[in-house]
Amino acid sequence: MDYRVVLAPRAIDDLRDIVLYISPDRPEAAHRLGSVLIEKTKMLGVFPQSGRIVPEFGNPMIRELILKPYRIVYRIDEGSGIIGIARFWHGSREDLKTADLK
Repeated sequence: MDYRVVLAPRAIDDLRDIVLYISPDRPEAAHRLGSVLIEKTKMLGVFPQSGRIVPEFGNPMIRELILKPYRIVYRIDEGSGIIGIARFWHGSREDLKTADLK
């Protein structure tokens, strides 16, 4: 069964902030990075457990893909068949455990 990949509002905000931060100096690189981050999430529809379990949570339904320096944090909802992309998190930011994953 393929899952539907959905970006949470907070993940959309994260992605926008990442692109806006980079774009003044390197607009092409910013656009390319935004596209790569989105493309990376698409494979989760077919391979939802391909990411590792997020160490801070230890919950097998909260996983992450790494695209250094970013962590793409997502939830697997087997009941609804949805992969919810919760955050695009820069590795230098504060502890992920304090982040809003809704």
